[in-house]
Amino acid sequence: MDKPLRKGWTTGACAAAAAKAAWQAVTGGGFPDPVSIALPRGECPRFPLSRAEGGPGWATAGVIKDAGDDPDVTHGAEIVVTVERGELGSGLVFRAGLGVGTVTLPGLPLAVGEPAINPGPRAQILDNMRVVAAPVDAVVTISITNGEALARQTMNARLGILGGLSVLGTTGVVLPYSCAAWIHSIHRGIDVALACGVGHVAGCTGKTSETGVRKLHGLDERAMIDMGGFVGALLKYVRVHPVPRLTIGGGFGKLVKLAAGEMDLHSKAAAVDVGWLADLLAGLGASAAVVAEARHAASAAQILALAGDLPLADAVARRARETALAVLAGGVDVDVAVFDRGGRLIGHAG
Repeated sequence: MDKPLRKGWTTGACAAAAAKAAWQAVTGGGFPDPVSIALPRGECPRFPLSRAEGGPGWATAGVIKDAGDDPDVTHGAEIVVTVERGELGSGLVFRAGLGVGTVTLPGLPLAVGEPAINPGPRAQILDNMRVVAAPVDAVVTISITNGEALARQTMNARLGILGGLSVLGTTGVVLPYSCAAWIHSIHRGIDVALACGVGHVAGCTGKTSETGVRKLHGLDERAMIDMGGFVGALLKYVRVHPVPRLTIGGGFGKLVKLAAGEMDLHSKAAAVDVGWLADLLAGLGASAAVVAEARHAASAAQILALAGDLPLADAVARRARETALAVLAGGVDVDVAVFDRGGRLIGHAG
């Protein structure tokens, strides 16, 4: 029997734990180690401290992030929080330390110039500090060790978050392989594009298709959304937050799945329906022998090779566009571009 996957804790939860420990030290209670916090859904995790130091009116505490069994880029990173007493009535002020980014573009739930500490973690930090001592008049500076380098593995730069990582986490809990952070980045990418007046946005399944779409349409990097296999997350968000024009770009195999109606294009979520693709090939006039061979093919690429000069990739693009338009329910101009593994455009619709 497979062992259940272990959940973990967000950067926001780790920052809340470190902030609570540091605030308790500042207010005279010493460093609790481990430190427990309350999360919005009732969980009360305990965190050992990786560092604890302070002086008159300030304290610093650190927590090593444990993302459980999720392949989170920040797993194992040290979240370091320094708390300083503020002026009476000043409230809680947040600052970005080393490794935490700063917002430079509109469209995010934070104003330009603010540290990239999202509203959810800010509320968790305040709630847990308030348990120690209120009112909370303090300056909280959050740093993430090696955060600027880690941020290069995220979509932060494209979102206009520069200098480091974001402190994220609405619930405080990381569910293994939920890919919540990726979907969050897709949504924020749309928000930033809209706020910056970008009228043509492209969601691509990977680097090859992204390069191809930028060449095809001459798009700026700010227009590009790295959707991976999460086309459903992109389309459903655009339905509620429409852009004038949307391009979907991807490899043949991925877009065959979209053409057949799938909303998650990852291999673990959906397989290529070779029977459906063989039927599409038959509709283009392929011989009975070719169609029969296609029905026993091991991959979409094999069926594409069997198609020869028949416009199978164009047909897939048309069907994928129809699927996208059905989800969007009007108001968005859509085109779909299909690329081979070498980045050559082999199918286009719209």
